[in-house]
Amino acid sequence: MELNLRKGDKVWVEDKDSAWIAGDVLDSPGNKVHVETSTGKQVFVSSEKLFRRDPDEEERNGVDDMTKLAYLHEAGVLYNLQRRYALNDIYTYTGSILIAVNPFKKLPHLYNGYMMEQYKGAPFGELSPHVFAVAEVAYRAMIDDSRSQSILVSGESGAGKTETTKLIMQYLTYVGGRASEGDRNVEQQVLESNPLLEAFGNAKTVRNDNSSRFGKFVEIQFDANGRISGAAIRTYLLERSRVVRITDPERNYHCFYQLCASGSDAEKYKLSSPRKFHYLNQSKTYDLEGVSNAEEYKNTRRAMDIVGISRDEQEGIFRTLAAILHLGNVEFSSGKEHDSSVVKDPESRIHLQMAADLFRCDANLLLASLCTRSILTREGTIIKALDCNAAVTSRDALAKTVYARLFDWLVDKINRSVGQDPNSRFQIGVLDIYGFECFKSNSFEQFCINFANEKLQQHFNEHIFKMEQDEYRKEEINWSYIEFIDNQDVLDLIEKKPIGVIALLDEACLFPRSTHESFSMKLFQNCKFHPRLEKAKFSETDFTLSHYAGKVTYQTETFLDKNRDYTIVEHKNLLSSSKCPFVSGLFASASEESARSSYKFSSVSSRFKQQLQALMETLSKTEPHYVRCVKPNTLNRPQKFENLSVLHQLRCGGVLEAVRISVAGYPTRRNYSDFVDRFGLLTPEFMDGSNDEQALTEKILRKLGLGNYQLGRTRVFLRAGQIGILDSRRAEVLDASARIIQRRLRTFVTHQNFIAARASAISIQAYCRGCLSRNAYAARRNAAAAVFVQKHARRWLSRCAYVKLVSAALVIQSCIHADSARLKFAHQKEHRAASLIQARWRMHKFRTAFRHRQSSIIAIQCCWRQKLAKREFRKLKQAANEAGALRLAKTKLEKRLEDLEWRLQLEKRLRTSGEEAKSGELSKLQKTLESFSLKLDAARLATINECNKNAVLQKQLDISMKEKATVERELNGMVELEKDNTSLKKSMNSLEKKNLALEKELLSAKTDCNNTLQKLKEADNRCSELQTSVQNLEEKLSHLENENHVLRQKTLSISPERIGRILGEKHSSAVVPAQIDRTSVFETPTPSKRVMPFSHSLSESRRSKFTAERNVEIHELLSRCIKENLGFNDDKPLAACVIYKCLLHWHAFESESTAIFNIIIEGINEALKGGDENSVLPYWLSNSSALLCLLQRNLRTNSFQNASAQRSGRAAYGVKSPYKINGPDDGVPHIEAKYPAILFKQHLTACVEKIYGLIRDNLKKELSPLLGLCIQAPKASRGTTGKSSRSPSVPQQSPSSQWENILKFLDSLMSRLRENHVPSFFIRKLVTQVFSFINLSLFNSLLLRRECCTFSNGEYVKSGITELEKWIARGKEEFSGTSWHELSFIRQAVGFLVIHQKRKKSLDEISQDLCPALTIRQIYRISTLYWDDKYGTQSVSSEVVSQMRVLVDKDSSQKLTSNSFLLDDDMSIPFSAEDMDKAIPVLDPSEIEPPKFVSEYICAQSLVKKPSTASVSKQIL
Repeated sequence: MELNLRKGDKVWVEDKDSAWIAGDVLDSPGNKVHVETSTGKQVFVSSEKLFRRDPDEEERNGVDDMTKLAYLHEAGVLYNLQRRYALNDIYTYTGSILIAVNPFKKLPHLYNGYMMEQYKGAPFGELSPHVFAVAEVAYRAMIDDSRSQSILVSGESGAGKTETTKLIMQYLTYVGGRASEGDRNVEQQVLESNPLLEAFGNAKTVRNDNSSRFGKFVEIQFDANGRISGAAIRTYLLERSRVVRITDPERNYHCFYQLCASGSDAEKYKLSSPRKFHYLNQSKTYDLEGVSNAEEYKNTRRAMDIVGISRDEQEGIFRTLAAILHLGNVEFSSGKEHDSSVVKDPESRIHLQMAADLFRCDANLLLASLCTRSILTREGTIIKALDCNAAVTSRDALAKTVYARLFDWLVDKINRSVGQDPNSRFQIGVLDIYGFECFKSNSFEQFCINFANEKLQQHFNEHIFKMEQDEYRKEEINWSYIEFIDNQDVLDLIEKKPIGVIALLDEACLFPRSTHESFSMKLFQNCKFHPRLEKAKFSETDFTLSHYAGKVTYQTETFLDKNRDYTIVEHKNLLSSSKCPFVSGLFASASEESARSSYKFSSVSSRFKQQLQALMETLSKTEPHYVRCVKPNTLNRPQKFENLSVLHQLRCGGVLEAVRISVAGYPTRRNYSDFVDRFGLLTPEFMDGSNDEQALTEKILRKLGLGNYQLGRTRVFLRAGQIGILDSRRAEVLDASARIIQRRLRTFVTHQNFIAARASAISIQAYCRGCLSRNAYAARRNAAAAVFVQKHARRWLSRCAYVKLVSAALVIQSCIHADSARLKFAHQKEHRAASLIQARWRMHKFRTAFRHRQSSIIAIQCCWRQKLAKREFRKLKQAANEAGALRLAKTKLEKRLEDLEWRLQLEKRLRTSGEEAKSGELSKLQKTLESFSLKLDAARLATINECNKNAVLQKQLDISMKEKATVERELNGMVELEKDNTSLKKSMNSLEKKNLALEKELLSAKTDCNNTLQKLKEADNRCSELQTSVQNLEEKLSHLENENHVLRQKTLSISPERIGRILGEKHSSAVVPAQIDRTSVFETPTPSKRVMPFSHSLSESRRSKFTAERNVEIHELLSRCIKENLGFNDDKPLAACVIYKCLLHWHAFESESTAIFNIIIEGINEALKGGDENSVLPYWLSNSSALLCLLQRNLRTNSFQNASAQRSGRAAYGVKSPYKINGPDDGVPHIEAKYPAILFKQHLTACVEKIYGLIRDNLKKELSPLLGLCIQAPKASRGTTGKSSRSPSVPQQSPSSQWENILKFLDSLMSRLRENHVPSFFIRKLVTQVFSFINLSLFNSLLLRRECCTFSNGEYVKSGITELEKWIARGKEEFSGTSWHELSFIRQAVGFLVIHQKRKKSLDEISQDLCPALTIRQIYRISTLYWDDKYGTQSVSSEVVSQMRVLVDKDSSQKLTSNSFLLDDDMSIPFSAEDMDKAIPVLDPSEIEPPKFVSEYICAQSLVKKPSTASVSKQIL
């Protein structure tokens, strides 16, 4: 197509390295166009080989729908995909077709639950392109049209088909899920079938680490309500040859490597490293990068459990896989006979035996089935031996057959486990099938794959053509038939009988002696004139087919072998008789039909053709949706885009064919408003205020002389090339306008320069004059300054001389004074020293004289004592010489010694007897104490059992009395023992004086006795406690008898009404108001008294009747207070005050019954269910919060633990009535609350939070549709500028009207809350959360919808936010709080949209100054979506985008918990009971006058007016 190009036009130039490269036209002489490419190279190109380029595409970072491109061609499509891929926008629409480019990295923020919720129910095209949007369209079309749908996912290996299929199924299970039945549900089993089939059907290829080697069509069935009711999986063309033959660097199926890495399971099956197995070591690649085979094995096991495969079946599956691996290691060598074979070596025999054991068959029979064949003839059965090659072929055939049967069983098991719904009305089919393949060496698998793609491409072309026609019909335009390339001739060449490729291949396979050469020869003979078939240049057997995506040359060497699907009878008979039920179940029983050969031939290609035909019939009954997956590069690396590879895939995927079909018709389609906005400047005379955009469009086109266009209902349709003419005319007008602007600008600049020069001259002259004047002034000022300086200098010199003289005089005086002072000090020092010397000398003199005299006296005394001692010594010496004196002394000493020994023995006997008596007494006391402790424990256990019958309590009482008497007798014995101990103590005291050793022992005995006495005292105390417990038991017994009697009387006397019956049965201890004679009725007597008979005041029957009536009255009063709107008194909630005063008056907080509290909570819940929520909820929020604050401030919970102990077991507790009241409420600020009151406060707190949550959720529901209208600016009037909608059918609306609705909503909210006197604390919290929801909704919508990220829309939203700011300013801070700060995200995002010169902003300025609250991911999203629809300015620079992309990728690689750029809604309650207590003002219920109807109830009359004694007596009677 010739282009009318001019200098400066933007074009695409064909390039051998980059497919297409951007360029600018420098000149267009003749047929050649001089173009400068973006690399700086200048070339001359024919105009027919150029495509126009839209200059606005670079500014908008691509479009989300290819149909929005100004120039729809393959260069524009390729560049658009490249731009979006660089921005991590991997999804792009081409009409209804979704193109998904594999990012080769995790993008979790695109597939979380929040994102699925956003696309749920959203119209197609409203949000950014996504695979969820395609799944949503299919699901909604199925529901709305009651027609089955199908989603066709295609692409080459590694393009992401499997992952895309998973996401589609994940979304369908999200929108159509159902409650689980048992342990598993359909949705989970459908999702878990993916990893299971991947393990057994996926393998590593050259292009992809997880390539699906089979086709899969998943039918998800739905019931009439759109819920998943069943599912079915169909598979196509499993690559069986991969089991036995792989090439480097590919791998076999994943399941083999997982089993080898399974640890204990691998050891059980005698498996080891994959390097030791022939079927796995043909390639040197055993592991995948970033994938653990052991972990994948666990995942496969878990998927089997979820799908419903039992443990026995799992055991059979992995036994079969292990048997296949061992079978591959069996090697053969030539036998003794001709053309025979035997097992090669012992190692092969071991593997053969292991395979037989795993198959649970005889090893000899297995060997015979591999090495021989049996041929059945009329004469009998002939056994034919096989040579080595035939044996290896037989072994591989067995392995392939077993694996194929195993895979088919697995698919069938999944289908049976998931279950199919026979009553399903419609379903959604998801087709995950291999894409078009063209390698250097293409075999039978590529032939079948490309055949399937030809079929699907034909279906795709018909669908696209139909969509194009539907679009024209919808717009009601005149159109003629559009031709499109029909590939029916290729399909006929492949599948048509009798000369199609498949037919000839099947015919060749029927003859055993046929070879691939004979097949190729016959193919060329029958189809040599077919335009789609060519003979390869350098091969006699290869042939080339011209597919829709290009020419593919096929090598036929293996065509016949791979097409033959032999079922060898020996293999089938052997394995069908296996002792393993699983293995035998894979093979049906052997057929009894005789045959001349044991081979059963089945054509793989024919079977595949039948499956493909069935698939096409299924697809023809559904509404198709297409997802084309694209692999951006061959290295599987992120952020790498190879143009040639992507362009080839676009051609193979039919995307460019869809573009060609669109170009054949009307490729350019513009809304009337957009067309007038862009091209209205070509005809300014028509832009006079008319609102009919269709008429304006027609006038513009007629004036420009364009024909063959069509005007639809909403859009104008242009032929190919017409948009280029319009852009050229527009460029000419803009160039002319630019020249005028430049001329005027130069004039303006010159005039400004002259004015500036004149002003400069005047300024210079003024400066010169000023300079001369300043110089004269400076001279005069210097002279005056010199005189002034001289004067002050003279004064300074004189002052200096005077100061020097004064200082000298002062120095002299100070020296004289100092000298005289030093002399005086020296004299005083000398005088003190002399005095000290004199004093020390006198002291020395007197001390010396005293010491001399003292030594003389001591010497005299020593001499005298020496003389006396000598005299005594002489006397003793004389007495010692006498013998009689010595014997007498000896006798006296012996007698004294005997006396001492006798006394010692006596003391030992006394000590022994005393110790024996003491030990006996202590043992008796110990036994007594032990028995006493046991009895005390029994008494303690008896007291805990308070619910036993009265007879048991009486028996325990008698036992306790007997124990008491026993203890008293024991105490009397203790007194006697105490007396004996006293006498013993006296004897010990006497012996203590004679012998120190006995004294110590006596003291220890005394200590022991004291300890014994202490224990006796403790026993006495325990006895007293036992008496107290016995008294308490007596009190409880009497109280229980009274309560039982009251219950019996109530059962007989209460009315049959339901309320009275409930209160009489469950709440017999309900609160009773204060009466005069209260002690006789409710007060439990002390332990020294018995309960007075109730007949002194009232009979028991009347008492029970009185209690029941009182209960009914209380219930009626509380119900009336809750059901009726009592209003407010002095801004105080009347209902809360009345309920609190009643509870306080009845002393309900001291009760252990929850009856009244249950009535209040249930009543509030019932009140919330009825009536208008807008009035009921604020009313009860005010009342319930006021009641909760009263409880929070007036209830004291210090005795909470005591109350809990009383409820669990009431040991040692005097039973007193909790309702004992001495009169009406006396205004005590704190009340001892029992456990039910504390529980009531907790329930009331939950009720307040519930009411608050309901109000908040209702506000969000009302606000959501209003916010949906505010996110995008409505079309405004164009006036004379041609910038607004002129459609007369659409009423014009003020841009601020939608925001006014928001403001009205907020005003009504404030009025409702303030009418019901809701505390400002709650109003502030509600308003804050409402503004937080506004921020969240607007911000998320901004990031999800590209049309919202525009300059004009930013101005629109900013004006609305300004209105919200004014509304917040009008309100007081006590109501608005921090609401303005809650809008920080949307304020900063909108501020970023409306700033100018974004390209000059650095990343730090944007992230720190403009948008500090936004994350880098959010800024990146806004920057890539932004486009200026008002001034045409550009977004941020490419350098900033690159920096942000690096940071975003870094965050993604760190695997953060949430990488989403969207905000999450906060559903928490932003306050606690303590916060309410601090924030809500103090409420005094005593100042509130209760309503008049309260006086009608006797139980609450004292609240209105305190009754007199006479009236109370009258009421009792």
